[in-house]
Amino acid sequence: MFESLSDRLQSAIHKMKGYGKITEDNINEVLKEIRLSLLEADVNYKVVKEFTNTVKEKALGQEVQTSINPGDLFVKIVNDELTELLGGDVVPLNMKGSPAILMLVGLQGSGKTTTIGKLANFLRKKHSKKPLLVACDVYRPAAIDQLKQLGKQLNIEVYEEGKQDPVEICRHALSYALENHYDYVLIDTAGRLHIDEELMDELSKINQAVHPNEILLVIDSMMGQDAINVITGFHECLPLTGVILTKLDGDTRGGVALSVRHLTNVPIKFIGISEKLDGLTSFDPERMSGRILGMGDVVSLVEKAQEAIDEKEAERTAKKMQSGKFDLEDFLSSLKQIRRMGPLESLIKLIPGASKMGLNHIKIDPKQMDHIEAIVLSMTPQERRNPDIIKASRKTRIAKGSGTSVQEVNQLLKQFEQMKKMMKQFSNGKFKMPF
Repeated sequence: MFESLSDRLQSAIHKMKGYGKITEDNINEVLKEIRLSLLEADVNYKVVKEFTNTVKEKALGQEVQTSINPGDLFVKIVNDELTELLGGDVVPLNMKGSPAILMLVGLQGSGKTTTIGKLANFLRKKHSKKPLLVACDVYRPAAIDQLKQLGKQLNIEVYEEGKQDPVEICRHALSYALENHYDYVLIDTAGRLHIDEELMDELSKINQAVHPNEILLVIDSMMGQDAINVITGFHECLPLTGVILTKLDGDTRGGVALSVRHLTNVPIKFIGISEKLDGLTSFDPERMSGRILGMGDVVSLVEKAQEAIDEKEAERTAKKMQSGKFDLEDFLSSLKQIRRMGPLESLIKLIPGASKMGLNHIKIDPKQMDHIEAIVLSMTPQERRNPDIIKASRKTRIAKGSGTSVQEVNQLLKQFEQMKKMMKQFSNGKFKMPF
């Protein structure tokens, strides 16, 4: 996400690091590039003007002029202002009440039904609570079936009454949730235009009937600046508490995320980062600013690791590495846990300095990972535990069994041996950096 904007901002800021002192002339040159990069990312022009004026004012302040490293302080100013532009502080969900009620609204085709499934999955994982999905989209053909299918995939119950009155469905669903001790009720409403008075009135009636803790507007980030008009239109009819931006993993310029809070005062609470049912994450302005400016996001990386990696298994593997007994079965187990964290190229982007090392645009073909798994799985348990016994005839058999070539088998075994040697050097404290 934000790849193009991120590259251009980092390029502009890098120029400032080359100056020994910040002057009005050199800062104007850098700010011109920042201004163009933000406008091309579809950030609202008023927001861009305010942002660059504030950065300039602070950068030309006495504190920066007398600093030892003005370039680094300029980066800090841009980072702070970008964080503020994205909303400043994290705005958590209001989950008071038993059950807590969340109502999702949005335009047709914004990805609302899929998003409500992702949100229910997120809440269950994050808080170990019991969610109930409520099917209130009674107008779109197959909308109820779609939600039921999502519920089945996630093993989350869906409350539905067919094509009945949505307001009554919500009332009955709330009673059902209370009787059956559900912690969260997530209401999937029908997509509508914010200018459709009849359907907007229906949302107001649902709001009055069940008093949701959160009314979240789902917006397709590919919409660009039109999203601001949609948010404003919905907010005039409903007390929106937050926005969920979908498809931020796609070819989006990111301008909506940088304009929403400043122009509407409605916070972004979640962003869609993949099409998978675990592809929703809470929105943190500070972390997002760091990622845009190439500073990485170690906290998100650690969180992904905590969710995906089995602690006891990781500890066992670490001990085997230290003792030099790490084998291909351990390697396969580690590989599977890493893959559960998501696409490798996405993980690499969270590492601080990844862009400086040229890793920001790295592409890792998932098929390569599949080939590695297939090769290891085609080995016998004895071969995995003792790769030294794998000679020519065994390599031919493994290649045939995994649908790969003997060359790929050789490459994997060679890389595995190199990795084992490096681990041994680390554990002995003899490893030296190659620079």
